[in-house]
Amino acid sequence: MGVLDGVTGLSRHFTPESLAEHLLSRATPNPDGCLIVRGYGSQRGVHQKIAGRAWAHIAAYAVFVGPLEPGLQVDHTCGVKDCIEPTHLRLATHAENCRSRTQPDTCRNGHPREVNPATGRYRRVCRACNADAQRRWRVREAEERRLSQTPEGIAAAVERYRSVSGRDPGR
Repeated sequence: MGVLDGVTGLSRHFTPESLAEHLLSRATPNPDGCLIVRGYGSQRGVHQKIAGRAWAHIAAYAVFVGPLEPGLQVDHTCGVKDCIEPTHLRLATHAENCRSRTQPDTCRNGHPREVNPATGRYRRVCRACNADAQRRWRVREAEERRLSQTPEGIAAAVERYRSVSGRDPGR
């Protein structure tokens, strides 16, 4: 069994040497020691696909560290999802991988996150962001309700009904 056999989605033309060269050509070192790879997408901070449809961190583990073992996942000890630094990658069970995930203490909008007393982990949904989203939804619904009561809104509703049902609502 070859080193790259456990890497799913990898293009067949890659050898371990050419894949190592490809990964290193697409990676830039960070001051914190991480080796950040630039995959196919433009979004940073997420797992990256590279060399076909293979996950970059899994391919990097197979090339730089050693073969993958069935039933184990590649875990980032640094917590940076697009890092391929070999010293930051390890094999772990799914449960260990889930436990070791770091959660940011603020949501993506900068609000402090609350701890869920049942699990001891941060809540998945930020209450402030959820309240803002509900407020925007209520404003949007009120505006749609107000517009639907105008003659133009009623005519648009009748036209929508006709196009969906194929019938005239007045009959």
